[in-house]
Amino acid sequence: MTSKSQTKPGNRDAAGATDDKAQRVLIFDTTLRDGEQSPGASMTLDEKIQVAELLDEMGVDIIEAGFPIASNGDFEAVKKIADVVKNAVVCGLARASDKDIDRASEALKGARQSRIHTFISTSPVHMKHKLQMEPDAVLEAVVSSVARARNHTDNVEWSAEDGTRTDHDFLCRCVEAAIKAGATTINIPDTVGYTVPDEYAALIKMLMNRVANMDKAVISTHCHNDLGMAVANSLSAVVSGARQIECTINGIGERAGNAALEEVVMAINTRADVFPYYTGVDTTMIMQASRLVSAVSAFPVQYNKAIVGKNAFAHESGIHQDGMLKNNQTYEIMSPDSVGLKKSSLVMGKHSGRHAFREKLDELGYDLGDNAFMDAFQRFKDLADKKKHVYDDDIVALVDDEMALASEAIKMASLRVIAGSEGPAEATLTLDIEGREKTCTSTGDGPVDATFNGIKKLVPHAATLKLYQVQAVTEGTDAQAEVSVRLEEDGKTATGRGADTDTLVASAKAYVSALNKLKVRHEKNKPAKLRAS
Repeated sequence: MTSKSQTKPGNRDAAGATDDKAQRVLIFDTTLRDGEQSPGASMTLDEKIQVAELLDEMGVDIIEAGFPIASNGDFEAVKKIADVVKNAVVCGLARASDKDIDRASEALKGARQSRIHTFISTSPVHMKHKLQMEPDAVLEAVVSSVARARNHTDNVEWSAEDGTRTDHDFLCRCVEAAIKAGATTINIPDTVGYTVPDEYAALIKMLMNRVANMDKAVISTHCHNDLGMAVANSLSAVVSGARQIECTINGIGERAGNAALEEVVMAINTRADVFPYYTGVDTTMIMQASRLVSAVSAFPVQYNKAIVGKNAFAHESGIHQDGMLKNNQTYEIMSPDSVGLKKSSLVMGKHSGRHAFREKLDELGYDLGDNAFMDAFQRFKDLADKKKHVYDDDIVALVDDEMALASEAIKMASLRVIAGSEGPAEATLTLDIEGREKTCTSTGDGPVDATFNGIKKLVPHAATLKLYQVQAVTEGTDAQAEVSVRLEEDGKTATGRGADTDTLVASAKAYVSALNKLKVRHEKNKPAKLRAS
């Protein structure tokens, strides 16, 4: 694959490639493992495969597919991803235990290229309170776990969890022992987002200077964003000699998230004068990846998020607009098309035909089959009849919603609600449940409550509502509403989303979507057998 983000100045061919391999920075994506650990961000098996295939296509070097020992679902996800990924190394996470490592190896058997990533805490606070182990015992676990992993594969990564709060002498001993035992990548995680750029850069330099066999392994970063410096810390480590960055799409991850892949890659791409390195990532696929991960995780991207936010390439100030009209470099340091974004805000309407709609979908990064395209086109025409202006974000929401509906056992067929200042709200709801339509009328404390009560009546369940969130996709009173709903049952959570110009219809779609996901998880990723009342 030709990379669009290779930024090493000089020594380039016509495609932008460079011959200086020492300046290559490997991109290790952990969206499907660390990213999925964000509360409420769990993905179905099909969604994980979809994300993995896109990451592989865009040129990510290593895909951390999951934590195989965590659950049967995680094991199956890693196994399926290992089977479908064509170019990237597929990685499975394992604690420093024989069972973890063997389980990861089993899940990765089908991979063209595999890596076992094993870890153990090395900081005083973690060893004392979490592991309740003495340093010498931890060091022994480092050696034995890496050696066992190396028996399964010659591509082994070892991580010093909470590495930035680890005593330097002990960290050096662990790193040297891990490399001697067979580790080919050494990861120094800033697990709690505690460090700052200068400090982290000095830590990497210290390891390179003090660990005798450091030249036999690649140094990796894994930075969390608790203080908002995950990307800055990662890049400072690269300047000091690290050559792998662990990151996630949209920066999702536990607590405040991880270093964002799109920010890391575009910083290297944009500031070659400061970062004379390159990656293998096709940057023109960044927006497509961002939208996909946002859709399947139901985590909206903040409007002012760097690179992929809705306002990242928007200009409202008159002064800014004047500058942009004269020369876009006055206020843009990168072009929208470099990340796969087309700068049109109003190009579609009710008079647009199939050809224009297909071109728009291609521009937005969607490749639909004929049947899916016709369904999406009909929904687009219906939407265009309801609202005056159809924006790119409207189409993204519409197609994402259509793709989600296509694989669901429960679908919303129709909804009629009566509400007002007098009396309880009343909802008449029809659901398509595995091909059979069921209808009921229910009441509630407001139209949303009445609608959700109707769904519970048709599909009895014990799930509780943990999140109900509404936001407008675009501007105006005729804007589509995008609703996110999170349900919890028996310790499992699922988030669904729905979009429609009618907020109540969008709410019903989101609730049904979440319910579908919850039912699928209860059946361990097998088609749910749902029974109507």
